[in-house]
Amino acid sequence: MNSLTNHLINRRTLLKYGSICMSSLIAACTQKSQLSGGNSGSDRVTLATDWTAVAEHGGFYQALATGIYQNHGLDVTIRMGGPQANGTQLLMGGLIDFNMGNPIDAIKAVAEGIPKITVAAIFQKDPQCLIAHPNPDIKTLADLKGKPIYVSSAANVTYWPFLKAKYGFTDDQKRPYNFNPVPFIVDKNSAQQGYITHEPLMIEKQGGFKPLVFLLADYGYLSYAATIETRKELVEKNPDLVQRFVDASIQGWYSYLQNPDPGNSLIKKENPKITDEELAYGLAKFKEYEMILSSEAQKQGIGTMSKDRWKLLFESMAELGIYARNLNYQDAFTVQFVNKGVDYYLAESSPNLISQKNGKNQQHIN
Repeated sequence: MNSLTNHLINRRTLLKYGSICMSSLIAACTQKSQLSGGNSGSDRVTLATDWTAVAEHGGFYQALATGIYQNHGLDVTIRMGGPQANGTQLLMGGLIDFNMGNPIDAIKAVAEGIPKITVAAIFQKDPQCLIAHPNPDIKTLADLKGKPIYVSSAANVTYWPFLKAKYGFTDDQKRPYNFNPVPFIVDKNSAQQGYITHEPLMIEKQGGFKPLVFLLADYGYLSYAATIETRKELVEKNPDLVQRFVDASIQGWYSYLQNPDPGNSLIKKENPKITDEELAYGLAKFKEYEMILSSEAQKQGIGTMSKDRWKLLFESMAELGIYARNLNYQDAFTVQFVNKGVDYYLAESSPNLISQKNGKNQQHIN
């Protein structure tokens, strides 16, 4: 491919970018909920989360609340997501600098010629799960085949193709999920999507029963989650800014796991409906399932990614026919900003977080 071709955008992508910029401009005019560090002397950047403020965003809010971003020369605005938000559009439209994403969509972006790139992965396991009513005939995820399942539109480009290809789920099982558990609670033959860190508690409280929960990561869904994405242009032109944002965010997560109170205060300010019980439940699940502090993260640091893990994810999806086998999936990520080792990230954090070395940091954040 010659240099001219490298700099040309095909007609389809050009039209897509036009739509992206227009959609992003509209979103900018309507989106009101955002928090800023307010440090005008620092580099101003905006992070868009993937949902309204919840525990899954705790480390980012913690870095803002405790001044970690400011200590890295950053004036960070956190912009809440939601069911109608499209982080990729906002990112490509230049209205945000970083976005919470996922690898499945990142690889899909490569196929579509969208120049975004993943620079860190906070969750080593995707919290995505399917939830069912107690039923002796349902013992595994495969037993949900043929049953109505409430899923969001986002599932169509993330885990649903995986479920279809590996477990024989069909599109006629899908029911529109509007992030309200009532239809699922009423229909005892149904299932619904959720995050293992949130929806099971909500269903137990509203439905009065303890649901069956199937974490997709336990059934071969290898995706990272809560990834940090940015534009490839930013990585190329200002890698120092990207490194500082990644470092500060990771330090924020270490701090949040130790004492979440500062971050939770900001989360509750942004999302007054969330309860202390929900925040504590999310944090407990992070630890129970080692979503953030996996064995690899305990060595390389929170946010770690590996080329082998990305390869395994891609190849598993390509084998199922979700991606073309010749897709250059490596363009979806870079590991240059992560895998620095635990002590690297804790060096500028609270002394309480680094009182011991040589791989023993885990005990100080549990």
